[in-house]
Amino acid sequence: MNTTFQNTAAAAGRVFLGLLFVVSGFGKVTGFSGTAAYMASKGMPMAEVLLVGAIVVELIGGLMLVAGFKARWAALAIAAFLVPTTLIFHSPIGPEAQAQMTQFLKNLSILGGMLYVAAFGPGAWSVDRR
Repeated sequence: MNTTFQNTAAAAGRVFLGLLFVVSGFGKVTGFSGTAAYMASKGMPMAEVLLVGAIVVELIGGLMLVAGFKARWAALAIAAFLVPTTLIFHSPIGPEAQAQMTQFLKNLSILGGMLYVAAFGPGAWSVDRR
């Protein structure tokens, strides 16, 4: 496989993964009270405090991934964030099991992408490699 393709694919994959979290984090900032209420409805204690933590992980971790700056650490932080998020908010059990199964599997796929970045790094076209 040619190096240009590998570098392009690694950078694009990393940017696409990161953008998902930047957009999601920004949405949590602009819809803070609604998101906190939703989290509380799912039984989350201290929803507003945990929401601030989620915003930090998503925005800062997402931006770090996009730039490829400390990308392995950002990917690990996001992966750690995804585990409880997936289990609490997307459990494929209950009345919405079929719809939640898609979200659950989507999050597992994203978790796999994060583990891939953590294992193999951000690629040649990144701040980490400069």
